[in-house]
Amino acid sequence: MNALYETIRLGFQELADVRILPNAFYYDFVGNAVIAALLIGPLLGVLGTMVVIKRMAFFSQAIGNAALTGVSIGVLLGESYTSPYLSMFCFCILFGIVLKYTQHRTSLSNDVLIGVFLSISLAVGASLLLFVSAKMNTHVLESILFGSILTVNETDLNVLVAVMLVCACVGLPLYNQMLLTSVSASLASARAVRVRLVEYAFVFLITLVTAACVKIVGAVLVEALLVIPAAAARNISRSVSEFVIYSVLFCIFSGLVGIVAPMQFDIPVPSGGAIILVAAVIFAGTTVIRNTIDVFATREI
Repeated sequence: MNALYETIRLGFQELADVRILPNAFYYDFVGNAVIAALLIGPLLGVLGTMVVIKRMAFFSQAIGNAALTGVSIGVLLGESYTSPYLSMFCFCILFGIVLKYTQHRTSLSNDVLIGVFLSISLAVGASLLLFVSAKMNTHVLESILFGSILTVNETDLNVLVAVMLVCACVGLPLYNQMLLTSVSASLASARAVRVRLVEYAFVFLITLVTAACVKIVGAVLVEALLVIPAAAARNISRSVSEFVIYSVLFCIFSGLVGIVAPMQFDIPVPSGGAIILVAAVIFAGTTVIRNTIDVFATREI
């Protein structure tokens, strides 16, 4: 895979030589960031549509913040703070599955239960920071909270590729069942869909993708990139296929512009924040388009 990444980076540099791409593409770290954006675009774009339909934005936010606790545990166990993937994935997956299991065993509303789990996770993470600070500079954790796609290395890209393959193997065969379950769980059950199994599979995918993207856009912002492009896509979509396609395109566009624009125009904005700001502008634009269409439709009636 490393040879493939190098080939792609060389391709970017050749396009920069002929002025097709900005000069920033001469740098390897920019090439890695762009490759990461192209990988997470389809992942977050497709799953984001389900998150919007199933109203699970708060759930993905809880998973993103739980990653901080997972990283703290990993550092204490001796994992490298630059790539604590084992502890982060294990903790986040356990967090998501236990949360979903508890949802089926209590009468509390989803937002209350997620709030309880999120508070507990953050309390544990904050408590562990005292011990983590003895092993590393706590300012390093800022990259976990707010992300930095420009620091992505080949190990991070390999993790993203692996997560994409897992999502493809698990998600594609179950996509229609997940969609039907999102629309109506009772209808899905009547059609012999194993609703509980599908729900756990979706939680697993959301957890996996969220944890994988924490280093890129940060624990605080990963939920935004998961939800905002999908919400923008829903504003202008007329079918499910359009919903998914627009969501993926908006997610990729946000990532690419958020990486390149601050460097090209010397804008003092971190890459993670820039990506979300671009997505927010897209959302605002599609909202205006949606309202304009509704106004004209009302006048015709």
